[in-house]
Amino acid sequence: MTTEILVEKTAEDVASRSLKVTVPVERVRAAEDKALKHYARQARLPGFRQGKAPEAVVRRRFGDAIRQSALEEVVRDGWETAKSSESLEPVTEPSVRNIKFEEGSPVEFELFVEVRPSISLERTGGFKLVRTVPAVDDDAVNEQLDNIREQKGTWLPVEGGHPAAGQMVQLEVTSLDGDGPHEPQPHSLVLGEQRAVADLEALIMELVPGQTREGDIRFPEDHPDESRRGQSRKVRVSLLDVKRKELPELNDELAREVGDFDSLDALKAAIRTDLEQEATREADAQVREELIRQIAEANSVPAPESLVHRVLHAYAHSYNIPDDQLATFEAQFHPIAEATVRRELILTAVTDREKLRATEDDVDARVAQMASARGVETGQLYASLQKANRLPDIERALTEEKVFAHLLAQSTVD
Repeated sequence: MTTEILVEKTAEDVASRSLKVTVPVERVRAAEDKALKHYARQARLPGFRQGKAPEAVVRRRFGDAIRQSALEEVVRDGWETAKSSESLEPVTEPSVRNIKFEEGSPVEFELFVEVRPSISLERTGGFKLVRTVPAVDDDAVNEQLDNIREQKGTWLPVEGGHPAAGQMVQLEVTSLDGDGPHEPQPHSLVLGEQRAVADLEALIMELVPGQTREGDIRFPEDHPDESRRGQSRKVRVSLLDVKRKELPELNDELAREVGDFDSLDALKAAIRTDLEQEATREADAQVREELIRQIAEANSVPAPESLVHRVLHAYAHSYNIPDDQLATFEAQFHPIAEATVRRELILTAVTDREKLRATEDDVDARVAQMASARGVETGQLYASLQKANRLPDIERALTEEKVFAHLLAQSTVD
């Protein structure tokens, strides 16, 4: 009778493998005997010195633990055999599923493991790309100036009159529904920013500071709190205070307050330069993404669902998506996750094939450049980046720069 562990591949893609593993009875018994002897040496049982209790007594006392220990051992052995026989390069620990462990029978289980993806790129050049850098007009500059004025604005009291959109209100809201009295809850909000239910804002605008009024408010069908969607509540609203924002004048004084600018014209010039640089970066990014799209299409690069799911999980975690909204979120972001996976597969394949990974010298040179621009010591900045675990980010960015320089040199950019 064979004592070899059998491994059968049941499914695969470029980033994962599903395997069925069968561990023969003889190896299962050997694992159980090993676990039994371990417990017999360690066991402290009434009436016996440590390590002297009969194995039959130990088995009765620790039977479940012995079986669990044996199972863990045969699963480890099965995984090691699978890694070797299938030449796997796992990127995570495997998921063990559908374990069958019956007395006198082989142990069977399934393994799902994510592996280091490998794709073949037959064509990485000869593509035609268009790079468009939109001009920065006066409207764009003025929009930034308006944003600066908003940030530098001051809130001033409003005397009398009803509050209007754009004004800040201080109020207390008391829920009148349900049993017993409810305590007033203080709130502060800017009207018109959709931070409150529309019915509540309408009620607020009917008041003047010092007034109180009761009314019904209805929560919209798309309210974030599902329990309130479409529900109506009776509330009491007391308006305490109203303020309006006064914006500073657009002049040289504002420019000097914003930064190291001698005049408003100097501030405008700096804003225009920043916007032009941003437009250039965006144009470059669009060219890179279009190149990746064409490479993926030309080589039929897959987007393995295992990797797509990992990206979606990361997105959901980053955006704090609640469980009840996860399905809708994943459906909406699935195409974006697929594009992200294809991009990473292509960049990794080109990096490995062309040996373009950034070196320590490359990272050191970039840190020195950053330190010079900031006017700090290179060693000081390096230590700070290392402590914040930012050096890997710099290495990835440099590698990506090398890869795109290599790929763009093979195509035409108009």
